[in-house]
Amino acid sequence: MHDDIYTVISGTNRPGSNTIKVARQYFQLLEKKGIAAYFVTLEGLDVNGRNDQLRDLEKEVLIPTHKFIFVVPEYNGSFPGVLKAMIDNTDIEKVWWDKKALLTGVSTGRAGNLRGMEHLTGVLHYLKMNVHHNKLPISVVNKLLNGEKDIDDAATLKVMGDQLDEFIRF
Repeated sequence: MHDDIYTVISGTNRPGSNTIKVARQYFQLLEKKGIAAYFVTLEGLDVNGRNDQLRDLEKEVLIPTHKFIFVVPEYNGSFPGVLKAMIDNTDIEKVWWDKKALLTGVSTGRAGNLRGMEHLTGVLHYLKMNVHHNKLPISVVNKLLNGEKDIDDAATLKVMGDQLDEFIRF
């Protein structure tokens, strides 16, 4: 539904990451489909406790959101602790319960963070979220990014677009 409010979350606080580039591309793909969305980066966000910055993010973005798109890098066989800390320090009932999530994993290796997406799925299910079945692993992301900006590989762009179309109908 186009009435749903979407938020794309770049799941790391590492400056200049491949993750934020892919997350911005998802944001742009939503815009091209006529869907307005919020964009959240964990860069510069203090998530180590409940604070005014996190409460403002909750009130303005996270609580109103119906559908979250998580773009998550592989960190040591899982997902970044900073993302877990952000989740842990929010009001879980208001922010996460009964909402929907789409997961895309990114890595410079071969598996596209499959394991990390499964770990995150377990956390999100615990938070009573409905996780879309089509979790996209983007492998060798560093080679897919053209000039450090966007993915321009036709096959990857097609599966990203198909995944988003499914999520919009979800």
